[in-house]
Amino acid sequence: MTVSYRLARLNDAKEIAHLELTHMNDELAPGAQAMSGQHFTEQQLSVLINQGWIMLAIVDHAIIGYVIAGPWSIFKSWPIYQHILKRLPSIEIGFSTLSEKNSCQYGPIWIDSRHRGQGIFEVLVSKLKRDVGQKYTYMVTFIAEDNALSLAAHTRKASMEVVDYFGFQQRDYYLLLLAN
Repeated sequence: MTVSYRLARLNDAKEIAHLELTHMNDELAPGAQAMSGQHFTEQQLSVLINQGWIMLAIVDHAIIGYVIAGPWSIFKSWPIYQHILKRLPSIEIGFSTLSEKNSCQYGPIWIDSRHRGQGIFEVLVSKLKRDVGQKYTYMVTFIAEDNALSLAAHTRKASMEVVDYFGFQQRDYYLLLLAN
């Protein structure tokens, strides 16, 4: 099996939207509260393809993984991102603080369960980091407290650092950061 990686194109938006809706709760532990309202429409994905980054992992012309990142302007209509944006200035990194100008939103990331454990996660994050790093110093993401698999992958395999912990709509989240 040969995995190839590339940035998404507009004609990928429909397939990514379907994968996003179908698999948005794959990483949650059994019995964990399902995510709601956090999937992207085809139209939103088209905007992300044009203004942000969606890195794909492909096998035999099929998308088997993706990771999404983009400027805060794309995400700020959703209440959880508004909440995160208010928190950013209170997070100090070295001699600076996080802001809308020096960071972007990272995530979600998804890899087909049949292809996990093969290093695809690390490659997707690495390739995305390279592209995002040309514009932003930091990538910021949030992970639900009950999503232990995702937290472990991001802190161990992607070397992301937990920089905050917050509650939002009766659920707790870790805020993570990756410096580019």
